[in-house]
Amino acid sequence: MPKKSIAAVSMPPQVLVHLRAFGENLLLARKRRRETRKAWAQRIGVAEPTLVRMEAGDPSVAIGTYATALWMTGLSQDLAKLCAPESDVGALETEIRVAKLRSVRKPVSVAQKLASVGAPVLSGPAGQGGEP
Repeated sequence: MPKKSIAAVSMPPQVLVHLRAFGENLLLARKRRRETRKAWAQRIGVAEPTLVRMEAGDPSVAIGTYATALWMTGLSQDLAKLCAPESDVGALETEIRVAKLRSVRKPVSVAQKLASVGAPVLSGPAGQGGEP
């Protein structure tokens, strides 16, 4: 009996749910095309038991095998979109957070702003010995 992979055993439950749904969708795609398991498995290049595992969303089936099934259904072009950088919201949020931290500057005092534009600076509150 083959040894179970650590990745498959420690997989998050939500991922397993998504894989099961993916497998069900593959099953529906095959049935809508009126393909037998045997014919579909041969076209993918796997044995029938592997196809059965795929349609059950088994995480131990190689991703290349799933990709071939996507190609057969005309959806392989969507595979690259799964991890497209523009869709990676977590990384984008991190980049924004880092950029904000880098752009934080010490607040400039009003006196420094006035001095930088050449305006006269008062030494104290108005009417207490400062220049008008």
